[in-house]
Amino acid sequence: QVQLVESGGGSVQAGGSLRLSCVVSGFTYSTYCMGWFRQAAGKAREGVAAIDSDGSIMFGYSVKGRFNISQDNAKKILYLQMNSLTPEDTAMYYCAARARGGYCLGVYEYNHWGQGTQVTVSS
Repeated sequence: QVQLVESGGGSVQAGGSLRLSCVVSGFTYSTYCMGWFRQAAGKAREGVAAIDSDGSIMFGYSVKGRFNISQDNAKKILYLQMNSLTPEDTAMYYCAARARGGYCLGVYEYNHWGQGTQVTVSS
């Protein structure tokens, strides 16, 4: 059974940083996409950052240059380092995984999701 458990969310002032972690278990595919997505109140879920099994990384337009995604394959943890946070980054952040490569920022192509961790940025 695949499980993804996020942590690291919280409240921070604008300009601050947070690092989210996602512990992945039961996911043993050699070809995959893993990513971070977010959903603000009243808005659609959007792709933030993703990485595939070849190590290719992609970012959503609004976070380029501020966020970074990385993974610790040995510990099976996916990270999202978020810097220069703004109130527009306030959202529930989700970790997701799928056993297929390709374009990894497509929300509707993922079949494994975590429960989410809330990030709130105040001005």
